[in-house]
Amino acid sequence: VLSLQNMKMVPIPEKAYGTFFEGDCYIILHTKRTSRGSAVDLHYWLGKDSSQDEQGAAAMYVTQLDAALGGSPVQHREVQGHESETFQSYFRHGIIYKKGGVASGFKHVETNMYNIKRLLHVKGKKHVSATEVPLSWDSFNKGDVFLLDLGKVLIQWNGPSCSIAEKSRGLALARSIRDSERGGRAQIGIIDNERDSPDLMQIMRMVLGERRGELRDAVPDTKADELQKANVRLYHVYEKDSDLVVQEIATRPLTQDLLQHEDCYILDQGGFKIYVWRGKASSPEEKKAAFTRAVGFIQAKGYPSSTNVEVINDGAESAMFKQLFQRWTEKNQTQGLGKVYTTGKIAKVEQVKFDTTQLHARPELAAEQRMVDDASGEIEVWRIEDLEMQPVNPKNYGQFYGGDCYLVLYTYLRSGRPHYVLYMWQGRHASVDEITACALNAIELDKKYGDEAVQVRVTMGKEPRHFLAIFKGKLVIYEGGTSRAQRSAPEPAIRLFQVRGTDEVNTKATEVPARASSLNSNDVFLLATSQVCYLWCGKGCSGDEREMAKMVADIVSRRDKHTILEGQEPAEFWEALGGRAPYASEKRFQEQTTQYQPRLFECSNQTGRFIMTEVVGFCQEDLDEDDVMLLDTWEEIFLWVGKASNAQERNEAIASAKEYLKTHPAGRDLATPIILVKQGYEPLNFTGWFNAWDPYKWSDGKSYEEMKSSLGDVLAISEIKVDLNNLSLNKRTLSTTSLAGSGTANSSSEYKSHFNHSDSNSHSNSNSYNSNSHSSPAMVPNGEGIYSREVLMNRTVDELPEGVDPTKKECYLSDADFHDIFGKSKDEFYQMPKWKQQNEKKQFGLF
Repeated sequence: VLSLQNMKMVPIPEKAYGTFFEGDCYIILHTKRTSRGSAVDLHYWLGKDSSQDEQGAAAMYVTQLDAALGGSPVQHREVQGHESETFQSYFRHGIIYKKGGVASGFKHVETNMYNIKRLLHVKGKKHVSATEVPLSWDSFNKGDVFLLDLGKVLIQWNGPSCSIAEKSRGLALARSIRDSERGGRAQIGIIDNERDSPDLMQIMRMVLGERRGELRDAVPDTKADELQKANVRLYHVYEKDSDLVVQEIATRPLTQDLLQHEDCYILDQGGFKIYVWRGKASSPEEKKAAFTRAVGFIQAKGYPSSTNVEVINDGAESAMFKQLFQRWTEKNQTQGLGKVYTTGKIAKVEQVKFDTTQLHARPELAAEQRMVDDASGEIEVWRIEDLEMQPVNPKNYGQFYGGDCYLVLYTYLRSGRPHYVLYMWQGRHASVDEITACALNAIELDKKYGDEAVQVRVTMGKEPRHFLAIFKGKLVIYEGGTSRAQRSAPEPAIRLFQVRGTDEVNTKATEVPARASSLNSNDVFLLATSQVCYLWCGKGCSGDEREMAKMVADIVSRRDKHTILEGQEPAEFWEALGGRAPYASEKRFQEQTTQYQPRLFECSNQTGRFIMTEVVGFCQEDLDEDDVMLLDTWEEIFLWVGKASNAQERNEAIASAKEYLKTHPAGRDLATPIILVKQGYEPLNFTGWFNAWDPYKWSDGKSYEEMKSSLGDVLAISEIKVDLNNLSLNKRTLSTTSLAGSGTANSSSEYKSHFNHSDSNSHSNSNSYNSNSHSSPAMVPNGEGIYSREVLMNRTVDELPEGVDPTKKECYLSDADFHDIFGKSKDEFYQMPKWKQQNEKKQFGLF
């Protein structure tokens, strides 16, 4: 980290990393080792009170450093309070903004200095920043953490609306200040509830004065939502007759071929971030002018001056930039397990075999191959029928009909104990009610197994690799119809199936329209008629594919099997398909499988807007117990649910993942599998994306309450002297105060009661949810607040009588009306599971 002092770059001490003066500019050089060498990021940071000259000098130095490093770094322009997620990831404990600057005589590190009096406003859960604010109660609000730093004493005041994650991050920041700036000698006190901390509150009142009036409500973060980020536009930037021309050439979804090596482009991500892409063959003058053009573009568009800018070099694109495009491929890219193909090469697509016994020893292989285990576990299958689960005959396992929904429970042993994967397979022609019932039944089945199952949403035709493997090559997907005993329509007399796969792990047969145009020379097809079953072998298929097709043929037809080679078909074959027709006969191009970098996000929709915060350079430590996190590996979406996560966010996790896919700038496939993973029950194909996963972290890791206790013993401190502008507190005994030093021992009973207090929304929500799930909500008094069914059924919120709770419309029915509509009493109704209550309310227009 370099600070700009008197227009010169000066390195700052490592202890000061993460602390920035608001009147200065800084340059940060970050190098990371990757599988392809090293990735270099170059940031210049602008304090809100820095001068235009300093900002211009910082930009100039970055351009010079970029040239010295051969033009390989990704360059970033950062503005105080609006830093990119990449920048924030470098400072794990948080960023602290200090008033003033080096020019004013301030120093970055002054260890063991105690003549300090400042108030820090701490914001953020994943990316923490602390801003120095006026020493006044007016600076406080109910939703954030505030740190009163008095040198020898650090008092952390937690707003009543704070989450556990915010409190934990605030405590981590306080400990960081104590250890790095005070040599571990300062004491930390925490106020979770003002009534339980009278001594600490007395110190705060002496510093801030008496508080008058109510505290302000929490101010939501002004972050860009995913809908805004999805609005990507690409502009061609060039000079014409000494004028700069910016021409829009494309909108979402963008394709890689739009970027020409001879030119420079600006990619505008909804005003949230501006990228400048510099082609390899563009002129040196164009490359130098990248930042200037970006800033000019921001001004022309009327965007805030704090908008992030990232300058990307052709061939050294960041993961975030690549994922703004529908598909991104790189020349001579290594694919899968080490095979290299060049662009445009025609080759037979080969399935690379891998040794399943390596999965446990190499979790990264499990992640890459999308395999939970070697598929040797046990399976149970249910079909959704009349919105309930009906067991499927084991003889029919592996046969799925497009008009149905199924639940597949896979059980396998790991370290001697059972683990569960619950697949929810949704047919293309299944009704909305069946799809909803499938999800609700999955929740009930999950509860039966202790909420330990990994839940996977599978859309017909997008079955993940492990799903194929558990059916041992006998997976057959029927386009329509149902496997129910009472079928509404007879089965077609002629059916055509495309078989793809080379072994039991990767084979699937999919029904396609029974006509000649469906054929493909690269595959094997099964044509089932009432007299015979043809195995049609295309010229490009392999012996392994033919063998797997023979296995599937016995499932789709009991008739005699006739193997025919392409070009030697009998007339009856074409007759069954309705006559000859052109079909795909060219060799299949080798598809270039792009290696997308996995990305981890924190999901939030508490403000009514869907907001995601990326955790760059993620590790297991970034999975907090009160979070719902989204891991995007491109082929699938994982949702990790922490044990103490908010009930609302847990319930809306799947909807959040669908929203993420829908708003992704690259125009993602909405059928991408969504996998729900619970804390403590993570499968190998999830943990393999994390470096050095610790399976015992959840048992050994410290909770927020334990972190507070570990601050140390509450010593019988008989005197605390706080220098407040030469005003000393009188000597007094604080034997029971909640101040903690850097030692560790047992706590007093008062201290324990103070620290055991929890006003966490997430805990209170989950407790009330569990205790009330089968009890009736508070009833309205009989005869008062009772309305006729016509007033309540199929009414919007605005149409309801004043005072009626729209979530409990049924409560306002008379007992007679209630029984007439639902066929049961109110008490019987509220004994049912929540999801069944909601289903019936929807059915009768009372939801």
